[in-house]
Amino acid sequence: MLAELRAGRYLQADETPVRYNDPDEPGTGSFQGYLWVLSRPGGDVVFDWKVSRRHAELTTLLTDDYCGLLQSDGYEAYAAYARTHPGVTWLGCWAHARRGFFEAQSENPRCATACLRLIARMYRRERAWDEQKLSAEERTKQRNAPDGLARTMNALQRLAKWVQARVLPKSLLGRACSYLLNQWAPLSAHLHHGESRLDNNLIENAIRPSCIGKKNWLFIGHPDAGQRSAILYSIIVSCQRHGQDPLAYLRDILSRLPRMSNRDDLAPLLPCNWTPPTSLTTIP
Repeated sequence: MLAELRAGRYLQADETPVRYNDPDEPGTGSFQGYLWVLSRPGGDVVFDWKVSRRHAELTTLLTDDYCGLLQSDGYEAYAAYARTHPGVTWLGCWAHARRGFFEAQSENPRCATACLRLIARMYRRERAWDEQKLSAEERTKQRNAPDGLARTMNALQRLAKWVQARVLPKSLLGRACSYLLNQWAPLSAHLHHGESRLDNNLIENAIRPSCIGKKNWLFIGHPDAGQRSAILYSIIVSCQRHGQDPLAYLRDILSRLPRMSNRDDLAPLLPCNWTPPTSLTTIP
């Protein structure tokens, strides 16, 4: 599944913290680990377990061979990876940029709402192009048309600069403007890549089950068990994304894999390719 994602030219990435216990470490408390997540719209979702959020963890996950688009929030690890890999273009997440202005409405409703309206205008146009089922090339052209996203983005950039000069830097609105302007290069890179989505919401939705789950199970019992959890999340969440019943998928795959060898093609067994056998009965 990870090889399939790396072979494409568009990846969305994110990470979420997960606590774990390590009996080999002194003390009785838990430690902070991370589930790193890779996907692309319409593709499988792959979770990978790491005990840290260091920049090097992303490098080991993507390797040096990946070339294409990498979309994420503003975490510096993604920017550093793109800088050291000339074949990678870093794309920002407009949902993260929007979030700051949404939170600033209580503090400065007039300016925050003006910025939110410009962002909403971009999303309305994107939805219209989705309904028209535009190709990547057509969407790139529309984004750069005289009345396209480029014009709206430039207006938003000018407004953010104007607002930033008139509010306190540490205010909610000041931080929202700073995030937008500091992330302007990856945010505006969408203008040149019509295959991209404006935000990382799809991968954040894929992470949500693990965020809800850890409120119940609290932590991973041992760091060596983290990757097993990552594998299970990869399979289950990918099945859900493709409209497959995870239980039916696992029942079928686990009955077929023991009869297969390393020479067999595993591609038909991926959640994105799997077809339920006609004899399979789904357990309610």
